[in-house]
Order: sequence, then structure tokens, then C-alpha cells
Amino acid sequence: MKNEWMYRMSGNLRIRIVGKGLERLLNEFTRRGIYVWNVRREGEHSLTCYILLRDIRHVRVAMRKSGCKLYVLERHGAPFWLKASWKNSGIVVGLVAFICIVFLLSNMIWRIEITGANPAVEHTVRQQLKKMGVERGALQFVIPSPETIQRTLMNHMDTVTWIGVEWRGTTLYCRVVEKKQPTETKSNTPQHLVAKKKAVITYMFVEQGQAVVEINDHVVPGQLLVSGFIGKEGQTKIVPARGQILGETWYKSTVVVPMKTELYMLTGKKRETHYVHFWSWKIPFFWNHKEKFSTFEKQVDEKTFRFLTWTLPIRYEKVVWHEKEIAVREYSYDQARKVAKQIAREQLKRQLPSDATIQGEKVLHETKENGKVKVEMHYQVIENIATPQPIIQGD
Repeated sequence: MKNEWMYRMSGNLRIRIVGKGLERLLNEFTRRGIYVWNVRREGEHSLTCYILLRDIRHVRVAMRKSGCKLYVLERHGAPFWLKASWKNSGIVVGLVAFICIVFLLSNMIWRIEITGANPAVEHTVRQQLKKMGVERGALQFVIPSPETIQRTLMNHMDTVTWIGVEWRGTTLYCRVVEKKQPTETKSNTPQHLVAKKKAVITYMFVEQGQAVVEINDHVVPGQLLVSGFIGKEGQTKIVPARGQILGETWYKSTVVVPMKTELYMLTGKKRETHYVHFWSWKIPFFWNHKEKFSTFEKQVDEKTFRFLTWTLPIRYEKVVWHEKEIAVREYSYDQARKVAKQIAREQLKRQLPSDATIQGEKVLHETKENGKVKVEMHYQVIENIATPQPIIQGD
């Protein structure tokens, strides 16, 4: 029987029939549509066979006038297994509850390890993680993905250069690379102060050492500004030169701004599908395909499941399609010039030290070609141009 395994799952019986006229009884079974198999003779008036559990009532009806007796020898199939399991339901429920608890505990956050950060930065990282719901005891499949956590941390923290986030079992590891903050410490090593770039000196304050230039002097990189030698000839003393030397420096910046730009903007509409992956099978269990988008942005979020130290071959996947629409941004010539100047100024600010100030700006050249405005800017900047240079004995 091709589907014998299905009938076995639905329940079957191995029975013994004792009496006369066994052949007539089997023919009666056939007329009534009762399926029997593995029929074996045990004697002249006895045989064994298998029947489906669902046919037992029809068998008893067919045997009423046959004078034969029926004995059940074996019971097989899911109904009998479930009945036996129900008698031991406490053990079954306890086993299922144990597996569920271990599964949940295996997919929780038990530790958050942060390396490469000082105590202050580590505290800030933990506070940001807590705002995202990433804390000890949280379930891993309801919190953001490591990529999302990493991007959010870097967007909200200016004191770090890079943050790496990864899962290792039930531990979330965060590796932090901090920005190197300049520390202003007074050096006791003999040194000169020299110019680090071309400039015209606008302000001088010499705390220690001998100034060798004056305000309005033009200096070049490497030129001596404050000497570490003080005193009269023959009675000189070497000291660490210190002070603040401000100078006017010059920068150029070129920016090109298109007068017409096509931008993709999210409309807020979305559709999503949820999948469960079993090995190589991908099964959708919730989806919303009512709306079809011509242009969209696809976002995929996957969660893996673990049991103790093993990664299960089961994954949850959420796919979201965000609708996008094309928006055209157009500038007039004057608007494009203004935007180009703003962009150039912002780019320059990112290059300058925090204590530098832009003293003045001037448009050197501007052109309009191929629907784009090109602006070349010149800036005058006031910044500290002094940098220490150690004094080597024998200079």
C-alpha cells in the first residue's frame, strides 16, 4: 500500500479472528470497503491481520452473524501514542517547558562586553545601548541587528572613531576606537617654537623663550618663531619655549553644485513579509502585498536562533519594502552660488582646528556650464601656527 505510513499514523490494529467461515468473513470485509492486510493463517479456524482503527466498528458489525470472535493483539499509530502520552502528560509538559525555557535563555543577552574605551566612554555606550533596549536579560530576536546598533552608536557619539558590534553566543561584544583628543601639557624638554605653515603673524604671546619675529611678519613652514635660548651672549640658558602665535593663513576651496537634481525620498508607505527558514526551505507566514511599488528601498533583517551552544538551522527573516518617489530639486543661478559657498565654508570648517576662525572670504572664480555652477573660494583664517621643535644639544 503506497500510503501505508499515513494509515499507520492514523492508527491500526493487529487482530486475531477465530471461528468458522473465515473466507466468507474476509469477502464480507471487502464488500463493506474494509481494508485488511498482512493476512496470515494460524490454523484451520484462526487467522491474524491488520485493520485500520477507523474500521473497527464496521468490522464488529460485519462479524455479528458470522459466529467468529475477534481479539486485539497489538495497537499501533499516533492515537495510541497520544493516549499513552496523555497518561504521562506531566512529564511531557515538563519536558516541553524545559526545552522552551532553555531556548529562551539561549537567545537572551547575558553579558555586554565593551573593550577599548575609558570608563566615561564605556558608560556613555551602555546608556546608548539601554535606550535601544539592548541590556542584560533582553531577547536577542527583538532588539536591533548588530549593524543597526553600530550605526546608531556612531551617529550619537562624537568621541569615538569607530565601533564594532558582534554577537558571540549570549554575549554582545562592542569594540570601541576613541578619537585621539589633543592634550595640552607643558613640556619641560628644551624646545623652539617654529611655524607649521605659511602665514602673516597677527598676534603673539610668549610665555617663555625669546621671540625672533614680530607682528605682521611673513613666515614660512619651519621658520623659527620663539627661541628656546634666553640670556645674553655667553650667558645663555636653554628653556622649553612656550606661547601662542596666531597668524593669518589662506585656503582655497572649489565646489560644484548642479542646478537640477533628482532625489529619491521615502513616502512613508511600506509593505513587509516575514519568513521562517528551515535549512534550505523558506516559508512565509505573514505578508502584505496589497500595494506594489514601482521604486522602493529594500531592507532585510535576519535573526538566528540558538539552543545552548548550538546555532539552530532556523532563521527568522523580515523583509520591508519602503516606497520611494522621485523629487526634482532646482536652483536658480544665484541660489546655486549661495549653496556652493555654504558647502565650501562647511568643508573648510571640518578641516580647521576648533580654535581657528575664518576672518574673510572671497570668490576667486565662478562659472556655469552643463547645468552646473562651479565656485572657487579663497579664505583668510586666523589660527595658531606654532609647533614645538626639540632642541638637540650642539644646535
